[in-house]
Amino acid sequence: MNSLLLALLVGVGYVVAYNTYGRFLGKKIFQLAADKVCPSHELRDDIDFVPTNKHVLFGHHFTSIAGLGPIVGPAVALIWGWVPAMIWVFVGSIFLGAVHDFGALIVSLRHNGRSIGDISGDLISPRVRILFLLIIFFLLLLVIAVFALVIAILFDMYPQAVIPVWLEIPIAVILGYQVYKKGASHTFWGIIAVIVMYITVVIGAYVPVDLKALGLSPSGAIITWMIILYIYAYIASTLPVQTLLQPRDYINSHQLLIALGLLALGVIVAHPQITAPAINPNPQGAPSMWPFLFVIIACGAISGFHSLVSSGTSSKQCYSEEDARFIGYGAMLMEGSLSTLVIISVAAGLGLGLITKDGTFFGTEAFTHYYSSWAAVSGLGAKINAFVQGGANLIESYGIPKNITVTIMGVFLVSFAATTLDTATRLQRYIIGELAIACKVPALANRHPATMIAVLTAFILSFYNGSGKGALTLWPLFGTANQLLAGLALLVITVYLVKKKIPTIYTVIPMVFMIAMTGWAMVLNLKKFYATQNWTLVIIGGIIFLLEIWMIIEAFLLVKKPSAPEKAVA
Repeated sequence: MNSLLLALLVGVGYVVAYNTYGRFLGKKIFQLAADKVCPSHELRDDIDFVPTNKHVLFGHHFTSIAGLGPIVGPAVALIWGWVPAMIWVFVGSIFLGAVHDFGALIVSLRHNGRSIGDISGDLISPRVRILFLLIIFFLLLLVIAVFALVIAILFDMYPQAVIPVWLEIPIAVILGYQVYKKGASHTFWGIIAVIVMYITVVIGAYVPVDLKALGLSPSGAIITWMIILYIYAYIASTLPVQTLLQPRDYINSHQLLIALGLLALGVIVAHPQITAPAINPNPQGAPSMWPFLFVIIACGAISGFHSLVSSGTSSKQCYSEEDARFIGYGAMLMEGSLSTLVIISVAAGLGLGLITKDGTFFGTEAFTHYYSSWAAVSGLGAKINAFVQGGANLIESYGIPKNITVTIMGVFLVSFAATTLDTATRLQRYIIGELAIACKVPALANRHPATMIAVLTAFILSFYNGSGKGALTLWPLFGTANQLLAGLALLVITVYLVKKKIPTIYTVIPMVFMIAMTGWAMVLNLKKFYATQNWTLVIIGGIIFLLEIWMIIEAFLLVKKPSAPEKAVA
């Protein structure tokens, strides 16, 4: 199939979905009301609660939910063929992921900007609040620790990205100062910031910063970057959102749109044929496509982490309920568009030419170089490099030098990973604060103590074995636990709709599907962990699975009872 035709079909489908199904959900199901006062106004503190222009907030929300997920997941899932991956991304993002993100944002807006975990205590039971918050704490702990490692590895893989990524911080601070302190146009200064950002990309392409060249060992370089990143995460997540978070993410959102535009232009100019197999049901060494396709492609279709962003940072900045469809539903479709271009970059772009130490490969040979077996795609480097090389080929097709295109893709990846790191740290601060209040230890809910706990626990997990890779011990649990979180978030949204006597079919079907698929995957994983005597994963995975079942039972018993008034803010 021609990649240009696929891109056009998906793009048109997303536009139609946003203007039909998204509008229907906003009007009939979530019943958006412009006259409702949002938490950003009612609880404004100019640190976390800040009324924000919807385009600026879209930039924060989108870059926070995107991260590396919509790139790595589809890049791995292509081993089963491009058709299953594309169907799940397209259908999942419209009918599951966007509904999940939109719903979590609305429920949080109507409960004082609290997290989906904390709200579950009002909607289901106080016991569920503690259970859900503990699950979320565990997931965010993993995200922070693993993303610190991943960014450090990416700095090592793409040293040309170091200067642009770190210089983006002062650029963002200046942008925030001009917009929020001077009242300047965010559009004008945003354009200036993006131009300066791309100048730093060119500089980075010719002035790479490789710590190994300074005498550090490969492991020493990664550990050094991780320590620097943890310090950065603490500072960034305690600053007022308008100082760094909003302007940096606003720049990153434009950087992403430009990167998507460059990739799309490459598809138009090169319009390569898709050389990946349409369906490959039994690749060597791979787990079953059912149910693992729905776990491996999370971001890009549906991801539980998105509910934490929707009900964490985004709900505290949303200016009006009328902005919620654009932010919650629209950003998920944009992420689906990104995953579509990832699929095209790998399934078609790699075929334009892959230079390796063994020679240059084209067409199907280039694809199978990466996808000969499950083991071949299991490493981070293989997943990332397949997208970077394929995307760089598309961009290079209209004359941009290869070293610049690789730098653009490297900066693109690291910038989004960095956004996920400090957003996850800020979200963990909120979760620790809500747990502290629920456990009657309010002193730990303050900004700096909560952030210190968030950073130190992740740091300890990273370095308990001295390597910086400690979180990888627990990472095999993340995929299924994250998707179980998506099912539980949909459960909370469904209970909210039940209490409001609003039709629930549009959240129940996604909820049942996600709980069934990821529950199935969790059972298969626990059997594998048991067979290999990995008792740590058996115990922690089993606890998470039992907590999920407990939550579902409590919610089911609740909805079977007669309606009772809830504490929520209408």
